[in-house]
Amino acid sequence: MPAAHTVSELPDTEAGPADETLVTDPKVTRRAVGAAAIGNITEWFDFGVFANLTPVLTAVFFTGASQTVGTIGTLGLFAVAFLVRPLGGMFFGPLGDRIGRTKVLSITVIMMAIGTFVIAFIPGYETWGPAAPLLMLLARLVQGFSTGGEYGGAMTFIAEYAPDKKRGFLGSWLEFGTLTGYLLGGVAGLVIQLPGVMSHEDLLSWGWRIPFLISGPIGIIGLYLRLKLEDTPAFKAAAAKQQGREGKQTLKEIKRVFTDHWRPMLICMGLVLVFNVTNYMLTTYMLEYIAKFAPSVSPTWAQLLEISVLAIGMLLITFVGRLSDRIGRKPVLYFGCGMLIALGIPSVLLIQQNTLMSVFSGLVLMSLMLLCFNSTIPSTLPALFPTDIRYGGLSIAFNLSVSLFGGTTAVVNALLVEATGDVNVPGYYLMAAGAIGAVAAYFAAESAGRPLPGSAPAVEAPAVKVPAAAARA
Repeated sequence: MPAAHTVSELPDTEAGPADETLVTDPKVTRRAVGAAAIGNITEWFDFGVFANLTPVLTAVFFTGASQTVGTIGTLGLFAVAFLVRPLGGMFFGPLGDRIGRTKVLSITVIMMAIGTFVIAFIPGYETWGPAAPLLMLLARLVQGFSTGGEYGGAMTFIAEYAPDKKRGFLGSWLEFGTLTGYLLGGVAGLVIQLPGVMSHEDLLSWGWRIPFLISGPIGIIGLYLRLKLEDTPAFKAAAAKQQGREGKQTLKEIKRVFTDHWRPMLICMGLVLVFNVTNYMLTTYMLEYIAKFAPSVSPTWAQLLEISVLAIGMLLITFVGRLSDRIGRKPVLYFGCGMLIALGIPSVLLIQQNTLMSVFSGLVLMSLMLLCFNSTIPSTLPALFPTDIRYGGLSIAFNLSVSLFGGTTAVVNALLVEATGDVNVPGYYLMAAGAIGAVAAYFAAESAGRPLPGSAPAVEAPAVKVPAAAARA
């Protein structure tokens, strides 16, 4: 059995640090991908549960408040996690560049799982009064802070383990984990609300707690998988050549990211903007939009349609990731931006037709737009930064953009529709995001099939064929 990573002599290359290449063991790489993806499953499982249990959580934690105030309060508890994500990125990102990717990712996955798990034990408003939503707020802050160090680290982890020619395919499994978590959370939240599963009183008393309890075992599995892996070969090579990494101060590292690497930071934020605006438009705002402007489609059907289009994305995402390894990341990104600009308005108009099939068609269009980004972004962004600041630079830029643009997508669109009276605002918003994303993609260097900056070329170890006679023996 080949070693996890070995080195062999090669001529000097511009992309790699020097005269060596990394030979990756496919089995170890697959374990690394699984260990990274399970963090996304944990994060988005919580997202799916929240999205589908909003009315129930409103009744539990804002008892006696009007429907509008209660809904705003519940959505506020969900959105508050976005406020601390940049702080988490600034803390965990540079830490991951100092002490290693595996150690920090082990911390973040268990923090996320704990933040979700404890929600199941928080008493409702009727029991603890205002203390109940305050405890929920604290749990959400823990989740947001840990998430700030999770996604950038997971992208870095997979990218640094993957061979150069398969980085797009392997990186797309990270977002496969995202879709898996959302679907599991969405299905769990939906099933316990179906007629006949339990009474409304039981749902409000203890039934809503069941999905949150599931996050505990998921987190333990994630922690186990991550602790079983060594750190990435790129990090170990950089650490060996750069003594005294542990003595660096976080604030100085953050300053260096902004002063010395402002260009990749801006490119990263632009790509994250188009990715996350599309993502949160589909997964967050569309349920509210359908309820207002396609009222013939019931909330249950709207949730089922959204789960269905995300399942379609799950089936296709790794194929598009592999395609980006063959034709390049930028063509796929350009195609996605072009779809947003050309089809942003038509996708919204289809939903406004107020039929089951038209709503489904509009959501499918948005899902295909999203597919161009979630299949390629996990392999595109790590290639913007050199090894020694990759985790920190990526985490800071990613979470700043998510907090400013992704997490605000639903509320900004709702306010703009209300203020302007124009129901096509989401379409305009998608078009603007597409234009910004196209500019960011233009300035990004093509990274498909190439080594990560500051890292040696990485290739996959060839499969060892066992002779038939030896196999029988």
